Amino acid sequence: MKRTDKQLLEKMNAKSRVASRKRAHYTFHKSDDDTLQRMLNAMQPGTYLRPHKHKNPDKREVFLVLTGKFLVVEFDEAGAIVDYMILDAKTHQHAAEIAQRTYHTVICLAPDSIAYEIKDGPYDPIDDKNFASWAPREGKAGCQEFIQKILNELNIQIS
Repeated sequence: MKRTDKQLLEKMNAKSRVASRKRAHYTFHKSDDDTLQRMLNAMQPGTYLRPHKHKNPDKREVFLVLTGKFLVVEFDEAGAIVDYMILDAKTHQHAAEIAQRTYHTVICLAPDSIAYEIKDGPYDPIDDKNFASWAPREGKAGCQEFIQKILNELNIQIS
């Protein structure tokens, strides 16, 4: 039995607090070849996940909030926001599913936030993500400004 308990969540939050990327993950699947990828993603505000979609191969992705608060955003091909949802463990807004071929990102809105992520597999780093050309690359200038632009547009604050 694979368990997700208080001790594992505390361990993941501790790792994300000291990580340079402000996030840490824990995988439940046995290998990258698994057709169902399952993982915990622990995040802190300020981490940046470049908008991307899963196309060729097409993959669906589900985010379930376990602790904290996230903003899940979907974009059109030009980068305009087309839909969003705040996942919040306290208000019972628990999950969002992203269809294949849909640009999306996740923004951490509260410290010590953890999502359980489920995605079609297998995982191959070469073709897993199709990154949006209209969003800054991770580690490059403009990432925090990009996040803030989204938050401003939707009138959302980080806790």
